[in-house]
Amino acid sequence: MNHADLPPELTAQPTPLIEAVRAIAQGPLASQAYAIDRGSYPVDVLRQLAAAGAMSAHLPDADGTPGDYGLAIAAMAEAAKVCGATGFMMWCQCVAGLYMQASGNPALGGERLARHVSGQSLGGTGLSNPMKSFAQIEALLLKATPVEGGYVVNGTLPWVSNLAADHYFGSIAAVSQDDSEASREIMFMLRCDAPGVTLKACPEFSGMEGTGTYSVHCKDLFVGHADLVADPAKPLIARIRGGFVLLQCGMAAGIIQGAIDSMWAVEGQLGHVNQYLEDRPADLQAELDALVARIMQLAETPFDTSTDYFINVLDARSHGAELSLRAANSALMHQGARGYLMQSAVQRRVREAQFVAIVTPAIKHLRKEMARLSAEEMPA
Repeated sequence: MNHADLPPELTAQPTPLIEAVRAIAQGPLASQAYAIDRGSYPVDVLRQLAAAGAMSAHLPDADGTPGDYGLAIAAMAEAAKVCGATGFMMWCQCVAGLYMQASGNPALGGERLARHVSGQSLGGTGLSNPMKSFAQIEALLLKATPVEGGYVVNGTLPWVSNLAADHYFGSIAAVSQDDSEASREIMFMLRCDAPGVTLKACPEFSGMEGTGTYSVHCKDLFVGHADLVADPAKPLIARIRGGFVLLQCGMAAGIIQGAIDSMWAVEGQLGHVNQYLEDRPADLQAELDALVARIMQLAETPFDTSTDYFINVLDARSHGAELSLRAANSALMHQGARGYLMQSAVQRRVREAQFVAIVTPAIKHLRKEMARLSAEEMPA
């Protein structure tokens, strides 16, 4: 196997798209990876990737041809192998498009979705807090009050990524209503340039600084029907949750492959001593290949709403996070001092892997959900 290749299940994907992504990743993206890690938001690269179709392969075509989640994951992995932060922003753009397409709202489809798909407009996802709220980890932070023609939303989301002043993202708010009514949530696309919305810089992160991540403050934000994704939100979330989580596996697969490649890069010089380390590149490659084969099988049915399917998706995502940590740490051990230099891709990848492990759903969140869902499935 060529050590610069991804697992066979990824490289076997149909591939004018993959070749286009590889050219972007190994050209303009590679030249900017260090700057992105330090805080440069790569809007031009993201637009190039979108124009190539890298963030819309999972969406159905206008003629009704189903989307290909496996191809979307492969494209994301190809970029994440070079820059994990860009792989993450690709996921943000992917799921923002998923919300718009799955909404069935004509105002979110048509020209608006076409601009998103082509990269003329960019967006993210603000579902970290809602996903943790649904898992009973924290309270829902946005509140919506019904008014004529829509809702007024108030609250603050502390971390939302792939944003800029003219971007947008999907989010969820709890509807404030009389206790006599059943509680519900609404899902909507929140426009960063809407009246009442303020973006505030976050404290400096240890990595992934160029991901356009902000704290979003909403003060009497009006959300009209043209921006509604779902009302109520939970039925749509149940339908898309598998694909939402599964797409993140592309980010993990790319980071793992990049780490393995960096181990092989020093094998000729340091193999005589690196042979004494755990998690050698051939072993990690075999584990990654098996994981990716499993992910590709799950990607064939992304809208399966069964509990067993979702547990398998969560488990694959968790395995990807854990393997990212092991592979990145092992790559640092294999490279030694040269991998500890600030400009080293190996050192950067350690921090990218840590992000894969803590971004929602984090490893602890995944394990909590798997335990809860497994308990529900067990006979009384």
